[in-house]
Amino acid sequence: MSATPQQPTVTEREARQVAEAAREQDWHKPSFAKELFLGRFRLDLIHPHPLPADEDARRGEEFLARLRDFCETKIDSARIEREARIPDETIDGLKELGALGMKIDTRYGGLGLTQVYYNKALALVGSASPAIGALLSAHQSIGVPQPLKQFGTQEQKDAFLPRCARTDISAFLLTEPDVGSDPARLATTAVRDGDDYVLDGVKLWTTNGVVADLLVVMARVPKSAEGKGGITAFVVEAASEGITVEHRNAFMGLRGLENGVTRFHRVRVPAAHRIGPEGAGLKIALTTLNTGRLSLPAMCVGAGKWCLKIAREWSAAREQWGRPVALHEAVGSKISFIAATTFALEAVLDLSSQMADEDRNDIRIEAALAKLYGSEMACLMADELVQIRGGRGFETAESLAARGERAVPAEQILRDLRINRIFEGSTEIMHLLIAREAVDAHLSVAGDLIDPEKSLSDKARAGANAGVFYAKWLPRLVTGAGRLPTSFGEFKHEVDLSPHLRYVERGARKLARSTFYAMSRWQGRMETKQGFLGRIVDIGAELFAMSAACVRAELLRSTGDHGREAYQLADVFCRQSRIRVEELFERLWSNTDDLDRTVVKGVLSGTYGWLEDGVVDPSGDGPWIADATPGPSRVPNVHRPIR
Repeated sequence: MSATPQQPTVTEREARQVAEAAREQDWHKPSFAKELFLGRFRLDLIHPHPLPADEDARRGEEFLARLRDFCETKIDSARIEREARIPDETIDGLKELGALGMKIDTRYGGLGLTQVYYNKALALVGSASPAIGALLSAHQSIGVPQPLKQFGTQEQKDAFLPRCARTDISAFLLTEPDVGSDPARLATTAVRDGDDYVLDGVKLWTTNGVVADLLVVMARVPKSAEGKGGITAFVVEAASEGITVEHRNAFMGLRGLENGVTRFHRVRVPAAHRIGPEGAGLKIALTTLNTGRLSLPAMCVGAGKWCLKIAREWSAAREQWGRPVALHEAVGSKISFIAATTFALEAVLDLSSQMADEDRNDIRIEAALAKLYGSEMACLMADELVQIRGGRGFETAESLAARGERAVPAEQILRDLRINRIFEGSTEIMHLLIAREAVDAHLSVAGDLIDPEKSLSDKARAGANAGVFYAKWLPRLVTGAGRLPTSFGEFKHEVDLSPHLRYVERGARKLARSTFYAMSRWQGRMETKQGFLGRIVDIGAELFAMSAACVRAELLRSTGDHGREAYQLADVFCRQSRIRVEELFERLWSNTDDLDRTVVKGVLSGTYGWLEDGVVDPSGDGPWIADATPGPSRVPNVHRPIR
């Protein structure tokens, strides 16, 4: 069945309205990435590269040293992969180390690390075991600590944060069997009953849900005399009566992930455990993710570093035709890609994280770009590593060890990284989310012009406002610093990075012109041009990564820390990135999007059914989407809190 009987029926417009209402619509602080999409290259917002305070760096480095020792001596990644479970003693050790409270303020028993050092810690522990990285990230980045830090009452912080810092694992529950990135159709309900709410519903893919002690649950509250209703966030005790973890899910990667299906049947939650007002749940979730998304690129950076290490060691040891395979161009180009891209990903991550710590810039687009770009590029790097390793890349680490070779889990890292293109906003959803923010300035002045439901007077008023805005904005897209050969001269040393920054400045203006032209051409149909919007976002991601790489290289040069090598890596990354950008610009207007839509309609109507002849489908019977009708559970509870 495609939907449960209680599934709300909503139109496409209603779904967009729900998503729009949850957006953080105001811009109170500058944003480098937003300016980039508007054709303004604000290098001053990111250069000189911001740095952490000395005390923050000292405490962060001290914890990283302890964490590294733990990773090297207490984490058995092969065992986690073999048993598909993180040993309880490993989680207990992480608790004792304080790893559950890395981002929680010291007043609540946490370590109070900055975003920069939290991400460095995730990169480190994620390289030892991606499953542990996912557990810690889900607990702190989207679980109970982050939304309470931003939206919780003092009483809630006092009650829950000390537990999260040392003993209790938390999980975030939004997705449902028939609800993914369209929360307007959320079916789980929370009905007010005196001083409590009563929760009913089923949640899917509850990362940490199998072992969690505390849950952040999103549920729909009916409108009533006591409140306006809407999607609302709650802190829920996982051991509450009526909660059943019905199934522990298994995946192609992250085999140690404690991810399940959780059913709520008449679960009573005190109203005092509601986070924020009724109806604020989606806004809380999206705001939490503004910085929470940085945890995924952190682990992608760690994966890139590991891929580079293995590629270097293997390619130097493996010889073909009389020399190491690294010296053959076909392999060497892959190693260069891994090295340059790892440098750029770390540059994007550290820059975005430090800006988040300083809180002087709005980084919602930067964090989203970091998640999008990091997850896509990390998968490419892992795939290239498997190719470099050849048959050994496809062979499991356990098999390699059994026949006497080094147990390199190359195929595992490829499987483990794949979920990052889906976690916390799939690549397709990230494209749409970032595109919406990128065109925000246009919609704020001209949105009524392309809205079919607006009156003529509204359209006339919007036309006048748009005329004023574009009369000032469009002339600025004609020329800029990117046309001056002397611009960004401070980046010209033994290796010259200034041409790349001039390219970014020109590219930003071209990107803005392309966006404006598309809005003029398609107007209200712009939102349906998802292929175009995705390419616009991908261009912006490349321009942001190039900027971050150059700024990081200059930072390392100015501090005398591998500056020459950093300039080399930034240079080759920018050259590789520029090739991708040029292809993306070409594909804005030369593509098969219209033909693709025709083929899709044919596929759905069965026109090409004959093409499926000659195969056997091994997938078996059963509904595409499991029944999630509210009610009591009929299966054993597999919840296993770790104490």
